[in-house]
Amino acid sequence: MQSCSLRVKKLDERAILPKYGSEWAAAADLYAVCDGEVVIGAGQTVFIHTGLAMEIPCGTVGLIYARSSLGAKQGLAPANKVGVIDSDYRGEIMVALHNHSNEPRKVSCGDRVAQIVIAPYIRAEYEIASELSDTVRGEGGFGSTGK
Repeated sequence: MQSCSLRVKKLDERAILPKYGSEWAAAADLYAVCDGEVVIGAGQTVFIHTGLAMEIPCGTVGLIYARSSLGAKQGLAPANKVGVIDSDYRGEIMVALHNHSNEPRKVSCGDRVAQIVIAPYIRAEYEIASELSDTVRGEGGFGSTGK
């Protein structure tokens, strides 16, 4: 496990710094900042504010994922499945929370709405090739390995 210092700016006094749920948790919880309850109708997507801006270190990316309890129990998950926060973004972190259930769901100020992972990445230089190396799998995809 690697660790780093990450600068966070509170844009709203009610904002809560991301928190890890356990000693070895890979993701830290993100908390809602809102006035009163936000109702997310069935099949609707609503942008939920966190009141935070972050200085993601160069060479890393902030990845926003669903909280398993919200997704499994309430049907609430980020609309874009995984949010990507680049290291040069300095605006507010927001979660486009989608309600996959058939019932309206409520989010209140201070609720945990998503989780963030800070991860290293590789920036590829893409180049055209007329041939690719051979593998046993080849072009098989979408269940082609028989599992």
